[in-house]
Amino acid sequence: MHLEGALTPTVLFALAQRNNITLPKDNPAYSSVAALNDRYNKFTSLDDFLHYYYIGMSVLIHASDFEDLAMDYFRRASSQTVHHAEVFFDPQAHLSRGVSYETVLSGFTSARQRAEKELGITSELICCFLRHLPASDCLETFSLPAVQQSYKSGAIRGIGLDSSEADFPPHLFTDLYAQARALGLRVTAHAGEEGPPSFVTSALDDLRVTRVDHGRRVPEDPELLARITAEEILLTLCPLSNRCLGGVKDIAELPVRKFLDAGVWFSVNSDDPAYFGGYILENYCAVQEAFGLDVGEWATIARNAVRGSWCGEERKREILDAVSEVVARWEGKV
Repeated sequence: MHLEGALTPTVLFALAQRNNITLPKDNPAYSSVAALNDRYNKFTSLDDFLHYYYIGMSVLIHASDFEDLAMDYFRRASSQTVHHAEVFFDPQAHLSRGVSYETVLSGFTSARQRAEKELGITSELICCFLRHLPASDCLETFSLPAVQQSYKSGAIRGIGLDSSEADFPPHLFTDLYAQARALGLRVTAHAGEEGPPSFVTSALDDLRVTRVDHGRRVPEDPELLARITAEEILLTLCPLSNRCLGGVKDIAELPVRKFLDAGVWFSVNSDDPAYFGGYILENYCAVQEAFGLDVGEWATIARNAVRGSWCGEERKREILDAVSEVVARWEGKV
């Protein structure tokens, strides 16, 4: 999930007031929390969503703002019994506003530390690059001393690639990913959300990712589906996001059954929960309502999500044990 995508209208308005930020007066959506929530239910495309997404970021100025945003997410995640979260953030979107990388990282790091101590939620932080910007801009940001230091310190676990997909194929960012891999960073990329299956193939071949975010269009290419399965590439499926942005009209159109039948590793995720009407539990419920999965199938999804995560082996074992405990309580009863 994207931390900036957890900025609820309630928190957005509160931070706007605290930081004396004027929201667009010519847009009736910003007249109230209720009006903005209503507008979020009417996205017509990824670009329509991103317009509001970047306006929302304007209220994030100080480290305390980023900490408050992330803690609001972690508390909601905790209420839905999340054990581990791997969270994205977009440094370029903040640097372009004059907010330093150190400010963003400080706020998010404080929240992650608090979440582990207060809520028992572990997390990994993933630095995402905006594909609608020139690859040279991404490389420039990647090379900033503060960014490089965050990689070396372990504050950042890996990198990703997000924003508008259709016109920006993965191969444009080959150099960026080569440098990231040379530093030992994990690598993922958004692909197969808007873009065709060939973008997923490019992410695997050109960027050499070990995980693909979204990937819902993979089954359109049978050879790619077989490859994803054989190589145990985790796909991070985002059901409510795909429906809200018009990728599918109904959750039942998602390839959940195809993935299960083929043995594909995939997880169910919330993407930008404040904008798409649901956190992790709502996404799980949407999948269940559409596909009627049994306990064993959910156990497979949960276990593969853990196996494809970037947390340490000891933490993986702890979460897998927790999954097994839940399965033991419910198997044969539902």
